[in-house]
Amino acid sequence: MAKQQVEHEPAEATDSTIRAGELEVGYIDSGSGVPLVLVHGGESDRTQYATLRAHLGADIRAISYDQRDSGITVNPPLPYTLGDLADDLVALLDALGLERAHLLGTSFGGTIAQHAALRHPDRVASLILVATTPSFALCPTTVNELFDMPHDDRQKAVRDFFVTPKGQAELHTRAAQTLVYRDPEKTGRRHDAAREHEVRDRLGEITAPTLIVHGTADLLAPYTGALLMKERIPNAELRSIEDGRHAIAMEFAPTIGPWVREFLGVTAA
Repeated sequence: MAKQQVEHEPAEATDSTIRAGELEVGYIDSGSGVPLVLVHGGESDRTQYATLRAHLGADIRAISYDQRDSGITVNPPLPYTLGDLADDLVALLDALGLERAHLLGTSFGGTIAQHAALRHPDRVASLILVATTPSFALCPTTVNELFDMPHDDRQKAVRDFFVTPKGQAELHTRAAQTLVYRDPEKTGRRHDAAREHEVRDRLGEITAPTLIVHGTADLLAPYTGALLMKERIPNAELRSIEDGRHAIAMEFAPTIGPWVREFLGVTAA
């Protein structure tokens, strides 16, 4: 594994809020050029992508944002679906004046990206699906066990489920810190939305060029789901991280960053 860069936001990154539909959305915006929206995981927030962002380059406009019940975003205390979260993403594009954008989603964020590509195909320039699944039904019972854990116990479980044995000494604390605390109501709404995710029979409808990046030893989103997405999404490309677990976007950022640049057609400076 390549040596990890210290996690930080580039100096030019701005951290702000913007009105998007009915929400006040927190977001981090850095770089310029090709717009790439980074969609965070179920237990994280807009700060999740600090490591990967450092490997994307300043010529990619990387925008990470807080979903409902995440970070500093303000939303009504009402139930929602992954479809609603996909619509929120498009409302953010509207607020930022972006007609289309590339989407990169990890884990739960990857499910939102899938729904966005299905519901709003004209707004999605391409799709990068990292450590995610086309169906919650494909996830092991361990995921429900993690959902039911107190926040502190969930952070401790990160060591084994998110990071490879080789990377644990260096990265497990940093990976655990990406899991942010939510009160039980917010947590419950997000977990309920996740459990409803099912698009296996609709993968063939995705028209956006798609790159799938997945660890072969992912214990939360099994590699079989990546193979199914590769098989059913038209012209999808799969790049595997041998023995990678769930936090590959952090642990293998030096590898994945250049893959993203290549996929987006961003040439070296």
